[in-house]
Amino acid sequence: MYVNIGGDIFVPAGSVSAIVNLETVLPSTRSVTDLIEAEDDNNRLQYLTEDIPRTLILTDSRSYISSISSQILQKRLENSLSNNVKT
Repeated sequence: MYVNIGGDIFVPAGSVSAIVNLETVLPSTRSVTDLIEAEDDNNRLQYLTEDIPRTLILTDSRSYISSISSQILQKRLENSLSNNVKT
């Protein structure tokens, strides 16, 4: 199953490693900012919005910055994974 993480981007639900709520991460938190910078330097970071970034989604192949809240993305992911188990 796939999950919509913003715009017209769908990723395989099983490839999502983490969903990070950027609204709760302090700008001084070096681990998250270092990760974002490293992903950008390696051309693995894709911005899905020009709005305020709310969530960082880490997948097996790329990382994404989305304006969709982490709670909504978590629910979409859970729904996608539970639908996959039922089939």
